[in-house]
Amino acid sequence: MVKALILIADGTEEMEFTIAYDTLIRAGIECTSAFIPRGLSPYGSSDTSPPLAVCSRQVKILPDITLDPLSAGPEKYDALIIPGGMGGAVTMAESTEVQNLVRSYYNHPEKRTIGMICAGSKVAITAKLPGQPITSHPSVQSEFPEHFEYKEQSVVVSAVPGKATLVTSRGPGTAFPFVFTLIELLCGKDKRDEVVGPMIFPSSTTGYPF
Repeated sequence: MVKALILIADGTEEMEFTIAYDTLIRAGIECTSAFIPRGLSPYGSSDTSPPLAVCSRQVKILPDITLDPLSAGPEKYDALIIPGGMGGAVTMAESTEVQNLVRSYYNHPEKRTIGMICAGSKVAITAKLPGQPITSHPSVQSEFPEHFEYKEQSVVVSAVPGKATLVTSRGPGTAFPFVFTLIELLCGKDKRDEVVGPMIFPSSTTGYPF
């Protein structure tokens, strides 16, 4: 079974988190949410009960686990998903554990998939990923160094040979095409179409069919 690890922190954008988690489940992907504490290393912690994550609009979500980098690597999961929301994105971008985790997925010999949406794309900067096509919420566009090829597109897919496929997106309004792209990469176009149909998007929806 395909498995995905989805990160969450205080300040995470709840639509970007829940749309990704829910829609991946619909595709038959086993999802685990991992809480990222702010300023506290999970190494050596004996506390296995994650706190409620208070999201950007004060929605409270109970994560499945608190991040343990030693059991969260690309040997255990096929995809790593990083939602936005400025508060959560800053916590993740500043976390050494998250930076190392992103690099481990990116460089894993068995090709993995990394998804970043909205301000979550900031992690590509702090993890020091090589320059490639990328997008984000417009509010953080100016933070990307020139070696990134910034694109103002709803979803950007970057496939560097021998590295993880990096999928980036812009914000809550692009969360569905973002996750449908992830499903197609992980499970194929037929599975993507199978998931999209029963969700009954209005034909007037921008970008539909996704």
